Amino acid sequence: MSAPFKLYMTGDLVLDEPEADFFFDPVRAMLAEADLLIGHVEVPHTTRGEESVGDIPAPASDPENLRAVGRAGFHMVSLAGNHVHDRGAEGIEDTIANLADQGVATAGAGLDLARARRPGLMTRRGVRVGLLSYNCVGPKEGWAGPERAGCAYLKIITHYELENANPGGPPKVYTFADPDTVEAMQADVAAIRAQVDLLVVAFHKGVVHTPAHIAMYEKAVSRAAIEAGADIVIGHHSHILRGVEVWRGKPIFHGLGNFVTVTRALTAEGNESPERRAWAEKRKVLFGFEPDPDYPLYPFHPQAKNGMVAACHLDTNGVLSPGFRPIWTAPTGQPQPLGPDERGQAVADYVADISRQAGLKTEFAWDGERVVFAAADSH
Repeated sequence: MSAPFKLYMTGDLVLDEPEADFFFDPVRAMLAEADLLIGHVEVPHTTRGEESVGDIPAPASDPENLRAVGRAGFHMVSLAGNHVHDRGAEGIEDTIANLADQGVATAGAGLDLARARRPGLMTRRGVRVGLLSYNCVGPKEGWAGPERAGCAYLKIITHYELENANPGGPPKVYTFADPDTVEAMQADVAAIRAQVDLLVVAFHKGVVHTPAHIAMYEKAVSRAAIEAGADIVIGHHSHILRGVEVWRGKPIFHGLGNFVTVTRALTAEGNESPERRAWAEKRKVLFGFEPDPDYPLYPFHPQAKNGMVAACHLDTNGVLSPGFRPIWTAPTGQPQPLGPDERGQAVADYVADISRQAGLKTEFAWDGERVVFAAADSH
């Protein structure tokens, strides 16, 4: 019997430091196991353009840093996110061209909306894989239009409802996806479904720096993608892991967290940008955490050191086995692969715990170096 087809998917890639290859070194062997590897590039890599408006812009990264993505073995990347437009059309154009020159397929951003909604396509070992990518978190200034560069998107509506006799007190937060944009996403899924064997939909979604929490809209849009024909749904943006579930037999990774995410832009000390320095201070108050001072390139929630690489196996009968490889981010900013030892078990337990806190009914078990999961009521 031939070996299963291995599809690996990682969290955010933010390569703001020189000699970016260094950060991938501990995980190269694990990544090389994948027949196809997908990541998410968070920021534009360009020397052109001006900083955009509408959100706290991330600094553009050196185009040379992006070359580390191809050398790490990535075949495809999603681009739809809240920072891809931070250097306007030039940043998007240069980032896509850089990746294309490395042979890396992209999805989720383009010089107009039609191109941003176009799927990335790749065939490996005879398996045809499609990738679609959508930004759910704004800002709307970064959304692509008929003649405007930007990202593919789902519009999310937020409503705050006070549910007790305490004006100004904590409200319940309701979030909904605009039906028109959900239907457009589902149309994209349906249009590519017959042309691929595996279809991955990536959403930039969730509340940043907040352990376990999954907002109301996240389950709805993820399940809508599967109902339209997606095989796997993955999430990025929160910069911390989210739980996993199986919906109608298909896996949803609600947040893959960070992978190689090295930056000084979110550090208050020595930050030359007043806007980014103010945000670095404000987010500590808003989200109630203090970055670990021993992690100068990784200024995230302490729980964000827990990580995963989604690892899905497709057997010769076309049956998909969802799972993940636990990882841990070291003080150097390098993700380190873990196996079924004490450290790996701690990360696996963390994923099980945040899944349970989010109300996801999922069962977990080790299968070699991989943690596999299934719906708790599937047996």
